[in-house]
Formats: sequence, structure tokens, C-alpha cells
Amino acid sequence: MELDDVLQAVGPRLRALRMERGVTLTQLSAGTGISVSTLSRLESGRRKPTLELLLLLARVHQVQLDELIDAPVTGDPRVHMRPVKRHGMTYIPLSRRAGGIQAFKQIYPGDWPGYLPEQQVHEGYEWLYVLSGRLRLLLGKNDVTLTAGEAAEFDTRTPHAFINPSPQPTEVLALFGYQGERMHVRAKPAAAG
Repeated sequence: MELDDVLQAVGPRLRALRMERGVTLTQLSAGTGISVSTLSRLESGRRKPTLELLLLLARVHQVQLDELIDAPVTGDPRVHMRPVKRHGMTYIPLSRRAGGIQAFKQIYPGDWPGYLPEQQVHEGYEWLYVLSGRLRLLLGKNDVTLTAGEAAEFDTRTPHAFINPSPQPTEVLALFGYQGERMHVRAKPAAAG
């Protein structure tokens, strides 16, 4: 694919990404600092994208730069996400797309956080599955310890906090959705005998 063809395809991809997320040009302009007219010209193909503009758009849309320019596939099917450390915990994003349900592997170090944390609330819905170790879930007035193979789900507007009560690290698979998005677990009923 020629460079001009790649650059021409960026505009429709930017427009589709913005529309998929339900964002107006004005909202995108506010989030990026790029003028509405420049964003409109980028999407229509009347302006060639610069690296600076693409980096701003990729950051706001929370996608990799190669998704905006449709970089060629390298043949490596693995997801290469960078771990993030916050408050002593390690978060490994397992999904790339902003919006919708997002997946994370979370690693809680042993005896974390070392004190009784204050319960937090925020918009969304969370589903947890303990891969290894133990995770103490404080959920409103409930106090539950989950072990490997156990799962929990809850509305994150309920006050909640997490504790690793053991000296070994605890690994958790977490799915998080904003504004009421939930996991839908379906089981096929056994055949009547």
C-alpha cells in the first residue's frame, strides 16, 4: 500500500472511530485541543494527518497509533500491553479498545495494602475472577474472601475496597464496564433425559 493510500484511509477511520464512540467534533476538539475545522478536514481527507495530530487523537480515543493508520499486521498474534503500577498494584490491560467492557489482569502484592482501606465508589460494573491467591472484597457491609476459582460481580456505585490478606501475591482477572454494562453469562440447559 502506497503512503498516499494509507493517509487517505486515515480520515474515514477517524470518523468511524468518533461515531462509534458517540462523540461530536466539538467534544473531540475539547479533549484534544485540535480545532473543529481541522478535525473535520482530517476526517474528510482534505487535510493530511501529522504525527502530532494522530498522537493526540490516539490518546483521547485510547487506541494504539497503529489502529488509526491501519499499520500492517506483523504476524505476531500476542497482545503486547504495558503493565501499569498504581498504589503498589500492577494492572495489565488485556483489551485495547476504549469504551465497552475492558479486561485487566490485576496483581495484588502480598499483604496489600497493609491497612484497612477506605471503600470507594464510581460509575460502572465490575466482574472479578481470582486466578491465584486470595482476595478480600469489602462491599458495603459485606466482607467476603474469594479464593482461586471464585468470582464476584457488583455495581461499583456500591462502596468497595480490595485487600490481599496473604503474604503471596494474588492474581485476578477483572472485567469492567462503564454505566451499567454487565457481563452476560449464559449456560446451555442440559438435555432432558
